[in-house]
Amino acid sequence: MAEIEVASEVEDILHHKPAASADTRPYPNPAYAWYVVGVFVLAYTFSFIDRQILSLLVGPMKRDLAITDTQMSLLQGLAFAAFYTIMGLPIGRLVDRRNRIGIISVGVFFWSLMTALCGTAKVYWQLFAYRIGVGVGEAALSSSAYSVISDYFPPKRLGIAIGVYGMGVYIGAGLALVIGAEVIGMVAKGGNIVLPLLGQVYSWQIVFLIVGLPGLLIALWVRTIREPARRGHIRREIGADGIERDGQVPLGEVIAYLKANAASFLGMNLCFAFLAMMAYGTAAWVPSFFVRTYGWNVVEAGRWYGWIIVIFGTGGVVAGGALGDLVCSWGYRNGRIIVMSCTGLVTLPFAVAFPLMSNPMIALALLAPATFFATFTTGIGPSALQEMMPNQMRGFASALSGLLVNFIGLGLGPTAIALVTDFVFKDEQLLRYSLAYVPPVVLLIGAGTGFLALKPYLRSLDYLERWSQMHENPDA
Repeated sequence: MAEIEVASEVEDILHHKPAASADTRPYPNPAYAWYVVGVFVLAYTFSFIDRQILSLLVGPMKRDLAITDTQMSLLQGLAFAAFYTIMGLPIGRLVDRRNRIGIISVGVFFWSLMTALCGTAKVYWQLFAYRIGVGVGEAALSSSAYSVISDYFPPKRLGIAIGVYGMGVYIGAGLALVIGAEVIGMVAKGGNIVLPLLGQVYSWQIVFLIVGLPGLLIALWVRTIREPARRGHIRREIGADGIERDGQVPLGEVIAYLKANAASFLGMNLCFAFLAMMAYGTAAWVPSFFVRTYGWNVVEAGRWYGWIIVIFGTGGVVAGGALGDLVCSWGYRNGRIIVMSCTGLVTLPFAVAFPLMSNPMIALALLAPATFFATFTTGIGPSALQEMMPNQMRGFASALSGLLVNFIGLGLGPTAIALVTDFVFKDEQLLRYSLAYVPPVVLLIGAGTGFLALKPYLRSLDYLERWSQMHENPDA
C-alpha cells in the first residue's frame, strides 16, 4: 500500500517544488567559498596526477619490471580502486560525524607519501602495495569535499561549484600526461640516475617522486580552511542542558534511508559508474593506443592527450554541472539525472569512431568531443546525490556511491579493455579495436540505468522532505 501511495504522488511531485528547508541561516561569504573550492581543486588535481600518471608509464614500467598489460591494468585499476572504495565507507561515516577539513588534510598527506614511495619500488609487489596506499589516502577527499561544498553553496549553485571542483580530475589527469611526458623526455636523455639513499633509479621512478612530494605541502594548506557549519536537511536534538544542536544519525538509520531510496540511489550511481567505466578505461589506454597504432613516442602521445584532457575535460565537467543547474531551474526536479543519462548517448559515436581512424590528427579531433561530453557526469552525479540526501548522511552515501562508481569505472574499465586485447585479439597492436568495442556497450548500459532512475529520483526528493519535517524540528 505504501508503494501505491508513493506512486500516486509522482504527478504532484512533477509540478510542485519542495518545501523550503527550515535552515534559513545565510551561506558563508561567496568569495571565501570559492577560495575553498580552489584549494580543493588543487588537492583534487594532485590526486589525479598521482592516480593517472601510470597511464603514461606503461611502456617503461613493462620493460623494466617485465610485466604484462593485465598486470599494468591491475596497478591502474584494481590495486587502487579496491582499497579506495573499501576505505571510503568508514571514512564516509567519519565525514558525517567529525571535522571534515582534518580528514581531507590527513588523506592528502598519506596518498602523497605513498605516491612518492612508488618511486622507490624495485619489484612489482612493492608498487602494488604503494598503489593500495594511494587509494586509501585518496578515499578521504571527495566524500569530505562534496559535504563541505554543500555547506558553502546554496542548492541553486551546487552543480557549478561541484563542477568546478571536478575540474581537478581533468587538470590532474591532463597534467599527469603533459608534465610526466616532459619529465620522461628530459630524464631519458641522461639514462638512469643515482639518487642519495635510493641508489640507481629508472626514469619512471623519478616521475613518481616529482609528482608525489608537493602534496605534502598541500596537506598543510588544506588544514588552514575553516570547517563550515552543517546546513540544509539536518537532524536536530535538544540536549540535557536544553540547548538545541545537530544530532547524530545512527548507521542503521542511514542504511534504512538508503534502502527506502534504493531504486534511485542504485539507478543514478550505476549510470554514473558505467559512464565512468568508459572514461577511465579509455583514458588509461589512449597514450598506448597512439604509440602502438601510429608509432608516436610516449612524450608526443602524452603531450597531445594531456592538453585534450585539460582543455576539453575541464570544459565538460563545468558545462555539465552548469547544465544540470539550468535544467533544474526550468522546473525539472530530476534535471541532473536527465542530463547525465543523455550524456551516454551523445558520447557514444565519438568514443567508437576515434580509435578506428587511420590518421592520428583525425583521431585526436574526435577524441576531443568524446572527452568533453564524457566528463559531464563528474559535475552532475555528485550534485544529484547531495540533493537527495540529508546532510548527516551525505558522507556515507558519497562513499557508497564511490564504491560503485570506482569499482565498476576505475576497477573494471582499464582491465576490461586489457582483457579484450590480451584474450580476444591476442595482439597488443590491436588495442584500437578494444577501445572501439568496449565503450558502446558500457555507455548504453549507463544511459539505460539513468533513464530508469528518473521517476525513483523524484520520489526520493519527496521522501527527503517528509524526513526533514520529522527530524528538523526537535519539538515536533
